[in-house]
Order: sequence, then structure tokens, then C-alpha cells
Amino acid sequence: MAEAAHVAPNAELFEWPKKDNRRLLHVVYRVGDLERTIKFYTEIFGMKLLRKRDIPEEKYSNAFLGFGSEETNFAVELTYNYGVSSYDIGTGFGHFAIATQDVYKLVEDVRANGGEVTREPGPVKGGKSVIAFVKDPDGYVFELIQRGPTPEPLCQVMLRVGDLERSIKFYEKALGMRVVKKVDRPEYKYTIAMLGYAEEQETTVLELTYNYGVTEYTKGNAYAQVAIGTDDVYKSAEVVNHVIQEVGGKITRQPGPIPGLNTKITAFLDPDGWKTVLVDNEDFLKELHPDS
Repeated sequence: MAEAAHVAPNAELFEWPKKDNRRLLHVVYRVGDLERTIKFYTEIFGMKLLRKRDIPEEKYSNAFLGFGSEETNFAVELTYNYGVSSYDIGTGFGHFAIATQDVYKLVEDVRANGGEVTREPGPVKGGKSVIAFVKDPDGYVFELIQRGPTPEPLCQVMLRVGDLERSIKFYEKALGMRVVKKVDRPEYKYTIAMLGYAEEQETTVLELTYNYGVTEYTKGNAYAQVAIGTDDVYKSAEVVNHVIQEVGGKITRQPGPIPGLNTKITAFLDPDGWKTVLVDNEDFLKELHPDS
């Protein structure tokens, strides 16, 4: 009996992701000029530079930016690799999104500072929400969404997937997310699902897009991963491993501390190859306050 129990995980293990203290921490991607991007995000988008680190022995620098403290808010982690000035974004990455009280003004600010506007502000087709699309200096697309005051203006990461139901099952079971909104637009041949840990207006959501009949996308080398906090990296990795066996994906880093930093993490790919890193919550706070 003990042997069988070891092979088949108990139901309690699969409840763990829903009970765990989960939060989307940051999204990691690569840029060709760190100072240029920091300037664009702070002066035009209104983000704050939260922290910065240079690792010369590894030939890269990071900058973390967002609209609030990393203890409570989602952030972007920009990576600059010495000497690399451009990247291929690929066809799979969609956009990031920023909620603002005045889309029209933000678009004018983007335009006045040399940013590219790819969709003028106005209501969405068949709806009332006012949106626009702009590109940052590296070509990353940002959707600007008109919304009232929100605790989390950095509100979406959109990725394209080849099988929406398979992806929903993965993020629900492996990561404890829930579908907060699902929209099918047959007239435009796509379906989207918003997944997260709270309602769409209150938090950052992962927006997964399925375009009818498209099962594969190129990943490029620009977008890297999202990071999510957990109270137990080891237990969380065990759940992910079981879900991968069921719906696909791959563990790329077994749970354990990062050498030199001692922050415990585990990393894996979803069935489409999108990467997630789970980070120990306590270790993450120590990383934010190394002197305390």
C-alpha cells in the first residue's frame, strides 16, 4: 500500500496550489539598452525604478520597475546582456498591459517622446472599453487600458497558446490560478482566457490567447519568464511535476537555492514552452531587504 501511495499523489497535494500564498511577482525580459528603457518607462509610463543590479562577472545588468513596492505589486525585470543591442520577440509573445485613467493623454505622451503608436485610442470593437496599443523602444507591445484607480496598473501579460483548454488545465492545476474571464470571438477567430489569483481589476493576470487553428508559435529570445511567489518551492515543484506528466511541459530547474543568492526557486515550461519560475516568498523578501 505504501508503495502505491508513493506513486499516486494524494488529493491533498493537488489542493496545495490553491492554499498556497501565491502572487505574480515579476515578468523577465531582455532589452538592448537598459538606460533607454528605464527612461521610457519612468518618464512616459510613470513607473518607478525599484532596484538595479550589475553582475559584471556574468556580463549582465538587471533593473526592476513597477507602480508600487515589489512586496505588494507586480514588476518588470529588465535584463541587459553586455553587448547585445537587439532581440527577436517571436510570434508567441503578445503584450504587456497598463491600466490608466486617461488613455488619450498617455498615447500623446508616448508619441511626443518618440514611441510608436500601433493602435490609436478608442473603444474596442463591439465594446465600450477604451484601449490603445503602443511599442516601447525594443518593440515590446503595451496595451493601454482605460480604467479607474487600481491597486495594480501593470495588469496583464499576454501570451499565445496552441490549445487553450490544455493551458487552462495546466495553470489551474499546476499553479493554482483561476479563470477570471473568458471571451470567445468567433468573428475574429480567437478565444482569450484571463487567469490570476484575484479579480482582473485588482491584480495582474495572465492573458492566454488562442487563435483558431494556430497550434505553434516562435518564442524568439527576448521574452524570458514570469515569476510567482510560493511558501514551499519543493511541494509546489512536486505538484508541477505531476501536472506535467498529465498535460505536458518540462521541469527545467529542480527546486533548490540559487548558488550565491540562496533564494530557493524551481523553474519549468508549460505545454507551449512558456517558462515560469516559482520563488520562495521568504527568500524573495530577504532579496528585497538584504541588510535587514
